[in-house]
Amino acid sequence: MYEISVEKIQEYSPANEGSFLQTPFWGEFKAAHGWNLSRYLIKWVFTEERDDHDEGCHNPVNAQEEKPHNESEVNVLVRSFAKGAFSLAYIPLYPGLPFKCTDSKKIDSALEGDGETFLDEAPENADTQSIEFANLLQEIAFALKPYLPKNTICVRFDPDVVFEDPESRDNFNYGMNLISYADRLKVCKNNVDIQPPDSTLIDLNVSEDEILSRMKNKWRYNIGLSERKGVVIEKILGNDEKLSEKLDIFYELYKITSERDGIAIHGKKYYESLLKKSADEIALGKDVPLISLYLAKHEDDYLGAIITLNSKTESIYLYGCSSNVKRNLMPNFLLQWTAMKDAKAYGSLYYDMYGMPPTDDENHPMHGLYLFKTGFGGKNIHRCGTYDVRLNPVYKLATAGENLRAFWHKKVMKKIRGR
Repeated sequence: MYEISVEKIQEYSPANEGSFLQTPFWGEFKAAHGWNLSRYLIKWVFTEERDDHDEGCHNPVNAQEEKPHNESEVNVLVRSFAKGAFSLAYIPLYPGLPFKCTDSKKIDSALEGDGETFLDEAPENADTQSIEFANLLQEIAFALKPYLPKNTICVRFDPDVVFEDPESRDNFNYGMNLISYADRLKVCKNNVDIQPPDSTLIDLNVSEDEILSRMKNKWRYNIGLSERKGVVIEKILGNDEKLSEKLDIFYELYKITSERDGIAIHGKKYYESLLKKSADEIALGKDVPLISLYLAKHEDDYLGAIITLNSKTESIYLYGCSSNVKRNLMPNFLLQWTAMKDAKAYGSLYYDMYGMPPTDDENHPMHGLYLFKTGFGGKNIHRCGTYDVRLNPVYKLATAGENLRAFWHKKVMKKIRGR
């Protein structure tokens, strides 16, 4: 179905656009914390005819070419587990769908019968190309296999496939599973998503007043309240002389949040190395993402903190934490607004809240997080989540242990701790 070539890149240049997960900066950072990084130039060309589509109208890369194709530099992260018994290869935010989807507004307009908009071709969406996409995942994984350790059990993808609502995403994933079963593919949906599949994106290509106007009234009020009550936001970069002191404050707040909300956190050195790596490389003149630590302070009390990543494409709310005191001062609202203004000034196109429940479900244990993040007026997105391509029979045994571990931490331990 595809012609695929893989070439290992020996030397690569810094990059500060696209998904941060696919920048050399982020790959190198993860390589300093247990992963092995390799970058590959992956090229694919779709080689078959599609009976129900005019493929010449659906080239996602270049409409002048006869065949849909793509060429990308890709981070591939490999890690060993169980004392080296097996390895896992992980590729974040790659690949996308092989064919360009028809604009949903054009489809809606045609279906409404306004008499002005017509579809001169079969509409293309994620569902119409699930067969091609499932095969693309498998063929990329098989093409990478010779470059991976022999004990690699799977290639794990977090594809860049986005949906406007969770129902469409769920239908796509269901169809992918059916196709994999029917065609005996080695592609399967993982029960645990690595990157958060659901998020909300705040558009930064408008004025600050417009960004504020899109927020809920209460959110604008809380930002102003926090300012009026004297909450001050401190911004710390990796080359700040007070970095160690401020990181101690951040980490104490993060431990409070971890205990309160039942979330796992890294060791303090993890966050310190991220901030320092960014500052050090920028100081050398490299065009890499900017990592910033923000702290909210009132009088002598630190009330909350966030860490963000700014690139030319996106600004990501990576980590956040808060104390259990003076929550009535709404420090988290002012933290986010300050980070958004800085991201806009930096030149990022949007601010990604990076992770939330998929729907406004009052019974969801993290419903409050959904309300908080969506109240800033962003556009909700829903990615398809994590897919594995099996390379080794040990895969089923290894993922059974992985699922058990996830169940233990997400269900059993939260029950034991009373959450």
